[in-house]
Amino acid sequence: MADVTFEAGSIQAEKRSRGFWAFSDSMILIGRSLRHIFRSMDQLLAVVFQPIMFMLLFRYVFGGAIETQGSSYVNFLVPGILIQTAAFGATTTAIGVCNDLQRGIIDRFKSLPMLSSAVLTGHVVADLARNTVSSVVMILVGLIVGFRPTAGVAEWAAAFGVLMLFTLAFSWLSAILGMVAKTIEGVQWFSFVLIFPLTFASSAFVQPQTMPAALEAFARNQPISHIIEALRALLIGTPMGDHLLMSVVWCVGLLVVSVPLAGWLFRRHTSK
Repeated sequence: MADVTFEAGSIQAEKRSRGFWAFSDSMILIGRSLRHIFRSMDQLLAVVFQPIMFMLLFRYVFGGAIETQGSSYVNFLVPGILIQTAAFGATTTAIGVCNDLQRGIIDRFKSLPMLSSAVLTGHVVADLARNTVSSVVMILVGLIVGFRPTAGVAEWAAAFGVLMLFTLAFSWLSAILGMVAKTIEGVQWFSFVLIFPLTFASSAFVQPQTMPAALEAFARNQPISHIIEALRALLIGTPMGDHLLMSVVWCVGLLVVSVPLAGWLFRRHTSK
């Protein structure tokens, strides 16, 4: 009986040890990815200036020619810009994963007693932090140029949760693109082909009823539009409908598919 108890205790200790080292490996790789962001001038400029450029472009160049019902164009615009910035920002994960695979750093990691999936986790979590900063910058610029949300604390918290869930799901999808593409140029092309139609053929910048019938049907029912409309409902009080539910369903579904697929592809690449 004592031997059985000792064995059970040893198994539990081993599981705790594995969990500790998995967490430790992930934190170290997250720190590595964050340092890459803050030491890279290109990425810092993308974090700060890209959101500002998008906001000013659509607010002052296109905003005067676009009419919206029920709210000012700047109030209509900000949720769409937030999601577009998060979607394009998620490509950082794809570029980081592709760089690691191309430059041989993964071969060095393979020689270490570490959790291999921590590499992906590091890139994804760092990208989440990066997009959080971009979103804060975007909201502050929006307030300066006329964005006037009606949300309370609970609505802001829910909107932030939806935005982070979307960023997390898209970052894991981007990790897959980083392993499927053979080059950085390929990553950029795949990302553009995926993100450009989803963001522009949506309710981000114009109301879908202004589009041709087939495009309107696509724009109303694709995931980006549901997520944008959920943010609008939370931040400026437009009708919610089923947008919040569909946003969570789409993002969770994408995570359920992309996380194990990304792990499988990464193990396949690192086993060569």
